Amino acid sequence: MKKFSLSLVSASAVLAFASMLPAHAAVDADAAQALFKKNDCTKCHSVDKTKKGPSLKKIAAKYKGKPDGQEKAIKNFTTGPKVKLDDGSEEEHKVIDTKDLAAQKNLADWILSQ
Repeated sequence: MKKFSLSLVSASAVLAFASMLPAHAAVDADAAQALFKKNDCTKCHSVDKTKKGPSLKKIAAKYKGKPDGQEKAIKNFTTGPKVKLDDGSEEEHKVIDTKDLAAQKNLADWILSQ
């Protein structure tokens, strides 16, 4: 009986601790789309069609299920790396104009949710 009580207390403590952790925030699609449009990302990207750059669906498929997918997406739109276009040419990816990490994460999560 003592062993059962100890297990029950341990389980209760774990559940109590878990409830204090912040839940993963849901994607604010409106804010992400506004940031996407404000930075002219639509010039090169579309949700489901390839333009100058890959579609968001293609980007999401590339990173889906990868633990560093969000990090890689953020790095791509905050550091301006050289990207290879379908025609074989290269250019620097445009850097978005926000330093707000929450906004960057929201945009990455929205892209990856497509």
